[in-house]
Amino acid sequence: MQFKHLLTLCFFALTCLFVQPALAQNKVVTGKVTDKKDNSPLIGVSVGAAGGIGTLTSVDGTFRLSVPASTTALTFTYIGFKNLTVPLNGQSSIAVSLESASTALNEVVVIGYGTQRVKDATGSVSSLSPKDFNKGVIATPEQLLQGRIAGVQVTPSSGEPGAAATINIRGASSIRAGTSPLYVVDGVPLDNGGTSGGYDSGAGTSTARNPLAFLNPADIENISVLKDASASAIYGSRGANGVILITTRKGRKGQGIQFGASTSVSKAAKTYDVLGREDFLKAVESVGADPAAADYGGNTDWQKEILRTAVSQNYNIAFGGASNTGNYRASAAYDNQQGIVKNTNLQRFTARFNGSQSFFGERLKFELQSLFSNVQDRFAPITNNAGFNGSLIGTAIQTNPTIPIFDAQGRYFNLNGYDAQGFPNGTSFRNPVSLLNQIDDTDNINRYLNNLTMTLRLIEGLSYRGNISIDKSRGARKTFYDPNIVGFTDAGNIRGLSFPSATGNGRSILQNTELSNLTTEHTLNYEKKFSNNSSITALAGYSYSKYDNFPRARVGWGAKGNKTFIKDFQNTPNKYPFAFGDSTTNTYRLQSYFARVNYSYKDRYILTATVRRDGSTRFGDENHYANFPALAAKWRISGESWAPKGIFDDLSLRLNYGKTGNQDYPSLASKAIRSIDYYGGTTADNAANPTLKWETQTAYGAGLDFSVLRGRLTGTIDYFNKSQKDLLFLQDVAQPAAVSRFWVNLPGNVRNTGIEVGLNFAAIQASDAKGFSWDVNFNTTFIKNRIENFGNRNVITGNIDGQGLSGAYAQFFGNGYPLYEFNVSQYNGLDDQGFGIYPDGIDAATPHGSPLPTFYGGLNNTFSYGNWNLSFFLSAQTGFYIYNNTANAFFYKGNLVSGRNVTKEVAATNENPLNSGEVSSRFLEKGDFLRLQNAALGYTFPLSGGAIKSLRVSLTGQNLFLITGYSGIDPEINTNKERNGVPSRGIDYTAYPSARTFTLGLNASF
Repeated sequence: MQFKHLLTLCFFALTCLFVQPALAQNKVVTGKVTDKKDNSPLIGVSVGAAGGIGTLTSVDGTFRLSVPASTTALTFTYIGFKNLTVPLNGQSSIAVSLESASTALNEVVVIGYGTQRVKDATGSVSSLSPKDFNKGVIATPEQLLQGRIAGVQVTPSSGEPGAAATINIRGASSIRAGTSPLYVVDGVPLDNGGTSGGYDSGAGTSTARNPLAFLNPADIENISVLKDASASAIYGSRGANGVILITTRKGRKGQGIQFGASTSVSKAAKTYDVLGREDFLKAVESVGADPAAADYGGNTDWQKEILRTAVSQNYNIAFGGASNTGNYRASAAYDNQQGIVKNTNLQRFTARFNGSQSFFGERLKFELQSLFSNVQDRFAPITNNAGFNGSLIGTAIQTNPTIPIFDAQGRYFNLNGYDAQGFPNGTSFRNPVSLLNQIDDTDNINRYLNNLTMTLRLIEGLSYRGNISIDKSRGARKTFYDPNIVGFTDAGNIRGLSFPSATGNGRSILQNTELSNLTTEHTLNYEKKFSNNSSITALAGYSYSKYDNFPRARVGWGAKGNKTFIKDFQNTPNKYPFAFGDSTTNTYRLQSYFARVNYSYKDRYILTATVRRDGSTRFGDENHYANFPALAAKWRISGESWAPKGIFDDLSLRLNYGKTGNQDYPSLASKAIRSIDYYGGTTADNAANPTLKWETQTAYGAGLDFSVLRGRLTGTIDYFNKSQKDLLFLQDVAQPAAVSRFWVNLPGNVRNTGIEVGLNFAAIQASDAKGFSWDVNFNTTFIKNRIENFGNRNVITGNIDGQGLSGAYAQFFGNGYPLYEFNVSQYNGLDDQGFGIYPDGIDAATPHGSPLPTFYGGLNNTFSYGNWNLSFFLSAQTGFYIYNNTANAFFYKGNLVSGRNVTKEVAATNENPLNSGEVSSRFLEKGDFLRLQNAALGYTFPLSGGAIKSLRVSLTGQNLFLITGYSGIDPEINTNKERNGVPSRGIDYTAYPSARTFTLGLNASF
């Protein structure tokens, strides 16, 4: 049987298993659902009957439901209210009042390997549902929660669709190993490996892609963040950076068909204020150069030539339902996100099926989550480390505005002209439009994520749960360079192979990456309630994961004299394979045993103990296994007889302590590695270190949860103190030696301490469904980061690029300082002759501050009146610095002498054109900002009966305004300027601009 026929048969069998339509003689029941407190109608209440039949209440709280004649009762469920089952007793019309579930404390949050009521949570767990998410054009899940949760900082690498982001939960803690949290989707832990290469093709390396781009944000029902060690210790050696749990939507009664569509328009929120034609020629004359020699007769706004008004579209459809024994939901979505830089975009297609079915009186239950996604990116040549010529952005902002795009022969204008064969001469000039149109760079990534779970109730209170998941990705990135491209440079020597430049030959690069993750987990779960109002829940489990990453690549070029722009690698005449990345194969295994016990006494004293034992092939031979324990306690003070009444609805104190680990480093780091070059020779890359182990984080903290004013004001206040030791580092070896570097655990630790505050306030509550309400959500974090017990060791990073800056850097890791401390010379302005003043000397670098903010927070306001609602979200960060490498490389007056453009601000200074642009505090700026990050206005149409159950339109704005003193494009930026693999932070270098976006959306259900 062919595979496609087998797949069709399996899908049909699954559909029969999870979808159970009812075929019977029906009767119609109508009614109205109201709030028991004030008799106001409730909109969107789920009304269900046996057999999976259901509907939702309309805007006036009414419903109409056709049910089998044998139906004796209806069930009513609504978030924030107690579930209710109402007998029909032969009635065809009923009135129902739902009672509030008191406070948000009864809501359930997702935790590791299970769920828990908020009131019973001993660890620090924050949860967001779709109503709390950021709205608009969303490429990846972390954008949904950016700025929304205390203690969670999300910093995009750039404004490019699908670009990677740096996520820190309660601060950054590692100097070399990965700092990303562990992502768990529907219980499946993901590997953070990417499937899109970033080969240096002669103009720098490109930014990394986001590994979560395969998820459709519309499929996400909940995001929970495990912030402290007591909550994340259940994930052991992968929990030090926190854990983000993503739960996708499931079918429910009365769901039917849901459809959503949106169109978005985006423009650059800010561009560089460089000189136009006339001002440029005046500025050239002011520095003593000949303006006539610098005038090529054109009048080109190069930023305008490479930027555009981008139009994006999104469509998603889902249908599903539920019965008393199961549910199903199928969805499909298509995104086409245009970038504001021409020739850039992200296209994504996703299809998902979630289903569950119980048998034998719910004793046996099967659950299936199945996902396919295809993500296609198109890139512009925007890189992290281009030289003084710059990649696309750097070239556009410094190119002489009098240069035309094309010459008289219709060729891309080249300052160095063309040779007799018609090929462009030289590499000292790059035409921005030539770079944009004569490089074709795309990738195509397919991902399959399937998870099958079985739950078996063994005896009362005891159940077994087992699952197996398979996560596979295949990515292909194809990059082609026109043989006529202007200003392309040679890529140099790679593993003994020298590749020619693109001019006259063209170049093609094919990069393939395959990721394969297999996980199986088995748990026993026990629950028991006792007569003295106490209870116990226990979990014991085993987990095994296998992760494989296989990257490979080939390079080719055309024949001399061939002017054809080849865009098919198979047609490239000369091809050579080469390896890229840390190794040609990156594989590891993880075997784990874990347990958790939660005991609650009289609903006032709650204790949680957790332990996990991890064995990983990443660890050295002498450290194959590691133990990660945690302990947390909660005291519900408001439950005591002596507690003051009438003030607090709830007041609870939490204490926590735990150990977690970080094993996010190369899989073969503890082994002796030799690489094989194309000619068969070998080179020692890494020495064995059998004592190598994970980074260990020890954390403790305390929290206060409270609810007052009958639940109208709820909040949390948390203190945390976490310290990470056994710091992983790729150490240089004194030469001569067999290898140049090898992995070690350095002495010292990185400590993060801070306070988080989260508040939710129902400022105004509506008296009825058409009344006015106002809800406020606020979060803030105060945090301090520093390196301790590091001795006299200084680790440098933060490469700075630009003319005359070869080998320059701006950051270091040193004892007593925060991570990524800027280490630059002090600059005190210009003297009378226009030269820089360096009071301590031009090469006397001193610490100047950190790119890690000491404060960040968010404020969301939601207003509702009748069928209208309005929300706006403000985010802010303070206490951090940004190094403006873009200004350091391009914006100083000497550039005018060589015919390059500068900003109006630089042209107006008295800077001497002979003054050099040294790495100094001249280009170090405060990054403090306040941003109107998200605003949305929506209207829900009042519908009653008919095929359309609900209809809503909305208008959303993103990045609407920014208040900052930073002179660059955006202070919320993080260009990768790592040095020898040591990460950097807070450096801005010709990054893809951020966009201001408006989105018109429509959502309907049938």
